[in-house]
Amino acid sequence: MVLIDAGPLVALINASDNHHERCAKVLRSLEEPLITVWPAFTEAMYLLGFSWRAQDALWELVDREGVGLVALDAGNHRRIRELMKKYRDLPMDLADAALVSVAEREGIARIFTLDRKDFQLYRPHRIGGFQIIPGER
Repeated sequence: MVLIDAGPLVALINASDNHHERCAKVLRSLEEPLITVWPAFTEAMYLLGFSWRAQDALWELVDREGVGLVALDAGNHRRIRELMKKYRDLPMDLADAALVSVAEREGIARIFTLDRKDFQLYRPHRIGGFQIIPGER
């Protein structure tokens, strides 16, 4: 599995986004299932708030393209809070903390994100560091 952050979700939907083509190419190349967390999905919905059609297209991406929405449990809630405290100097937002927490829980090292700067710094337990997709240009 590969985690997907809000940035690529928005870029995939919004053809005028600077990262649209690059993210679409990555999506076509991935064979593993994509999963995300509700906070990242919510962030993407907010960023696509300029258009109901764009928001509906995000639902379609989840429904038809198979981007799974992963549940967060009480253990994740505690860990998210710990992570946000640990990385408060960045600061780490809720979506990033939830993604890192799920990565730790599920042992997922690959993340599809445009937030290379922060995800290079995060050190999830059991993983050490993320393999960030797309790679650097």
